[in-house]
Amino acid sequence: MPKLKTHKGTAKRIKVTGSGKLVRERAFGNHILAKKSKSRKRNIKTSASIDGKIKKNVKKALGV
Repeated sequence: MPKLKTHKGTAKRIKVTGSGKLVRERAFGNHILAKKSKSRKRNIKTSASIDGKIKKNVKKALGV
């Protein structure tokens, strides 16, 4: 069976940490920020981890 290619769109958006966790950035932080509250914008800046059933699919796409 041949090697699986890395899904480049996924690779650009998701990083694998040293412990094997998957980390992504949050959406909605680029424009139209005036109407968003300070706490909401602060939460958007933080990174989020990928958990649950989707984690298996993302790992397969990354070839991990």
